[in-house]
Amino acid sequence: MPRPTLADVARAAGVHPGTASRALNPDLPDRITAATAKRVREAAQRLGYVVDSMGRSLRTGRSRTVGVLVPDLTNPVFPGMIRGIEDELRAHDYAALLANTDNEVTREAELIATLKARQCDAFIVASALRDDPVVRELVTAGDRVVLINRLLDDTTTSAVLSDDQSGVAAAVTHLHDLGHKAIGHLAGPRNLSITQARRDAYSHSMTSLGLRHPRNYLVHASAYTAAAGHDAALRLIERSDVTAIVAGNDMLAVGCYTALEQLGLSCPKDISVVGYNDMPLAEHLRPALTTVRMPQYDMGVEAARLIMNILGASEQVSPETIFVPTELVLRSSTAPPAARPRAISQRS
Repeated sequence: MPRPTLADVARAAGVHPGTASRALNPDLPDRITAATAKRVREAAQRLGYVVDSMGRSLRTGRSRTVGVLVPDLTNPVFPGMIRGIEDELRAHDYAALLANTDNEVTREAELIATLKARQCDAFIVASALRDDPVVRELVTAGDRVVLINRLLDDTTTSAVLSDDQSGVAAAVTHLHDLGHKAIGHLAGPRNLSITQARRDAYSHSMTSLGLRHPRNYLVHASAYTAAAGHDAALRLIERSDVTAIVAGNDMLAVGCYTALEQLGLSCPKDISVVGYNDMPLAEHLRPALTTVRMPQYDMGVEAARLIMNILGASEQVSPETIFVPTELVLRSSTAPPAARPRAISQRS
């Protein structure tokens, strides 16, 4: 059977085709009565009418899509954020176009060019480096951009972040209250804003508690992955006397677990470990991981809300930064300190 047309919908609803068009256009919600709009939508649903989004985009200059760029879809922190973004966008009749950058600037540039060619109305970016020329160019060109879980150096852009200061402080304070004094930090890559924020929060918390934190208490991993965490944790444990580790995220904490096993140590008997994010499987690790819960879904909702405010404004909106509260979740990977072995031999 032929696809139903707008004229078919109008005839079924008993209205002019122009009225039917306005009723089915979310950009024109106040042009007709609620009762008429409801009658048209019911007729469209009954007939199986699908709006020509390409034609609408050409007429209105909007595609009703938002490009969402993430660095690594295999990282458990991002699915929750993406779901929050999609749910909030859907409430406004918008859709997300998702792109995975693999933390590569060249790939990021190619993907943004592709999304712009598809007429995305705005961008939510979770992949930005601290000094990201591609995203910076988007901002400078006046494109609508909201950052999530990231910041750019020396550029004011709307952003949604977890409250890393209070989250890391809660982790360090918890370990201090257990009796730990030699608390190390396994940080992520230096070129990411969350690494700097959590590293600075660690240093500030250690100083506030009167704890020493020499240079060998801090090691940077090459990526926020378990493999990179394993390599960095080996360096941290073998060159320092730490009895506890605050990891920059849960995947780095998983790397700590494998490094401890390789060195013949156990968690938390020899070294306590705290993660960050509270990824879905954190409570099922052995031992269950004590971690800072970052509300990924809520962050996604807030990022989408910000982008919808920007798209709906009649004039330029002042940049806004939202810090979403965190929560320390206590599990089995932390305990009072025991005497660390003086010499650690790496085992393969």
